[in-house]
Amino acid sequence: MSVAPQFTEIVRHLAPSTPFISPFAMERAMGRPFALRLGSNESAFGPPPKALVVISQTAERSAWYGDPESYDLRHKLSGIHHVDTEQILVASGIDELLGLSVRVLVNPGDSAVTTDGTYPTFAYHVHGYGGFLCVAPYASSMMPNLDALARLARETKAKMVYLANPDNPTGSWYPADAIQAFLDRVPEDCAVILDEAYIEFAPYTTALPLADHDRRLIRMRTFSKVYGLAGLRIGYLIADPDVVAAMNKIRLQYGVNAIAQAAALAALDDHQFVRNVTFEINRGREEYYNLALRLGLKSIPSSANFVCMDFGDARISEAIMEHLRQRAVFVRRAGPRPLEPLLRITVGTPSERKSFARILSKVMDEVNIQRV
Repeated sequence: MSVAPQFTEIVRHLAPSTPFISPFAMERAMGRPFALRLGSNESAFGPPPKALVVISQTAERSAWYGDPESYDLRHKLSGIHHVDTEQILVASGIDELLGLSVRVLVNPGDSAVTTDGTYPTFAYHVHGYGGFLCVAPYASSMMPNLDALARLARETKAKMVYLANPDNPTGSWYPADAIQAFLDRVPEDCAVILDEAYIEFAPYTTALPLADHDRRLIRMRTFSKVYGLAGLRIGYLIADPDVVAAMNKIRLQYGVNAIAQAAALAALDDHQFVRNVTFEINRGREEYYNLALRLGLKSIPSSANFVCMDFGDARISEAIMEHLRQRAVFVRRAGPRPLEPLLRITVGTPSERKSFARILSKVMDEVNIQRV
């Protein structure tokens, strides 16, 4: 009789974990598709037209592997960001980049710091590779507490701090001077991951300059949001060349497919598309703010492609989300305390926003929400 495989000590002590329940799983449970898919911050505006052309052309060469070095894309990005190609690593999205970062910088038993309730995939990797996760609560403003994060990094001798800016799930945003002051308070031997997945929707004039690179800093970007390529899974980071070289030792050489590389290259040249999407996101955020105001709700100013509406109570937000789901509308709750009263809604197309406003107004009446 065979003996069962022996799992590693790290895996044996891990609790079952799924960072997100996918909308596909929800649809299977409901037995029907969502009519409005506004819970995953996917782009409602699709990929750039130039990328769609290239996707079709490259699909004919799907029998070939992609370039394991992503040379053309890295070269293009180095020119855009005015950094050396040795500072850029391309991978299958920020989720993979987070895993690589933890693997090369956090030993089993080392501590890593994040905000309690922010993007959970970082925590997923820290636990999965044997690190010890330390969390700081959100500030009362529903923004990551930079003072608390820096202090916790010092107290725990952390190897890494994670900060999403703009934040997910709140959409809040810190300007360059605040980020620089934060870096000045983080220990000199502590790496800082700056997850900038939504950077294209934030004020460009206040972004921390990429060329003036702190050696501790790992900047992460994605083609999933403004470029609408989430399904192709491609993103990149900008970091110190030694950090990139360390990650190259362990990354999957053929982890980024050829279609994703070609689509990303084409997307970078579709400037008018990006301008149109960011304009529409700005307009949609304003519509959501006004909708919340009409319904007697608060909303959090956002620099991302979503807006959080505050229903004032965790039980109410849960009820609203469930009623929306019954009407085939997918949104997400923002997270644990103090985020439970918040629902996060992706900015959809004009017609999707109109439909959502109508449905949410009816749902509010159904659950007898007291309007302020």
